Amino acid sequence: MAADPAEALALWRYHLIAEALDPRLGGRERGQVVRRIAGEHTAPSGEPRRVSRNTLDRWIRRYRAEGLAGLRDRPRSDHGSARVDPVLLDEAIRLRLEAPARSAAAISEIVRTRHGVRIAERTLADQFHKRGFTRGELLRDGRTFGRYEADAPNDRWIGDVLVGPFVPHPRAPGSVRARLFVLVDDHSRLLVAGRWTGNETLRAGQELLHAAILRRGLPAELYVDNGSAYSGAELARSCAILGIRLIHSRPYAPQGRGKQERLNRVIRERFLLEATTVGIASLDELNDRFSAWVERYLNVRVHSETGESPLARYSTRQARPAIPEVLRMAFLWSANRRVSRTATVSFEGNEYEVDAALAGRTVELRFRPEDLFAIEVWWRGELHGWAEPRRVARHVHRQAPPPAGSAPAPATATGIDYLGQVLADHGAETAAPIAYRAVRGAPADGEPF
Repeated sequence: MAADPAEALALWRYHLIAEALDPRLGGRERGQVVRRIAGEHTAPSGEPRRVSRNTLDRWIRRYRAEGLAGLRDRPRSDHGSARVDPVLLDEAIRLRLEAPARSAAAISEIVRTRHGVRIAERTLADQFHKRGFTRGELLRDGRTFGRYEADAPNDRWIGDVLVGPFVPHPRAPGSVRARLFVLVDDHSRLLVAGRWTGNETLRAGQELLHAAILRRGLPAELYVDNGSAYSGAELARSCAILGIRLIHSRPYAPQGRGKQERLNRVIRERFLLEATTVGIASLDELNDRFSAWVERYLNVRVHSETGESPLARYSTRQARPAIPEVLRMAFLWSANRRVSRTATVSFEGNEYEVDAALAGRTVELRFRPEDLFAIEVWWRGELHGWAEPRRVARHVHRQAPPPAGSAPAPATATGIDYLGQVLADHGAETAAPIAYRAVRGAPADGEPF
């Protein structure tokens, strides 16, 4: 999807003020946070930009009054300098990690000597500071890190993707590699939501987050890695609208994700081993068994570190529900298109008719990628009706494809069906077997997500 400069700028501003928006902060504490944030930051254009405390206070007021729309601005007319080549920046970071005592000037000279391209010392210094790779930090702590735990349930959720076994393809011969999207509450270790899918896409991560919020309420922070499923602007937009602080773990520094890695090991050793031993007929079956195993074992066992079950520890705090309409808007995708003189717009190979008053203007289209028949038309922050389809070539956005892929089918094995027994016991306890498709979560108004 084409990047919207105004949207990117609004998301960048939200990222800066997200910590100061915490409702638990008092006036004095918020002032301390704002003073700490104030200073030089890297703008979406890649240029360093100094942000004052007064500017931050103004953005906070605008976000509280208007949400993400209050942080939007017209695209800047200045072009600035070209961005640093990511390959060269990656090499510069490795040089700093290899020898933390190397100065930005020395690293700039090494890169220039090797590649004939000079990266400004100030640019390198900004990038090192942004990633926590300043000489002071690296030399002071010697790359040792203490343990971290959120103070209360829903303060921080951790997201991850675990690559699993091959399962039969749902709509074609062959198999597809299953991937498990999970969200875990950092304080309680509760697996808030989990879903096996046939592809690792941004939309799959959004769907899981949507279902988790419906069931567990809103988290204050979402901590994820830099994989493709979590690095898109669409997820950043969802979090900004909902008031969730999105945090990406630093490249080359996986510390802080240790709890997630331990959970992945438990899932592999105690669920996947049993599932692959018996055999997996489909993704639906895999999800049914995983849901039962999570409810009957993973979330109710006593955790070795906390001394409590994740469910008991999580239940000590009331969830913060999301406003249904805000939740719906948060998970719509957005794209800008110019309206023709005949009041039509072209999008994803389809042609739509819009309000004639919008002819010649650039409008924002908001839509669910799974349904290109229902597209809202926005201009200057106001809804101007729906785009009426005139010619439809695609029903689903190309970045939200159905599961696809093929690989050798898994070998059939025999043995004790431990997970089948877990599923049967769970069904007996709840009076009926739980089908994963029935608990995927739907918006409060009953419409499909």
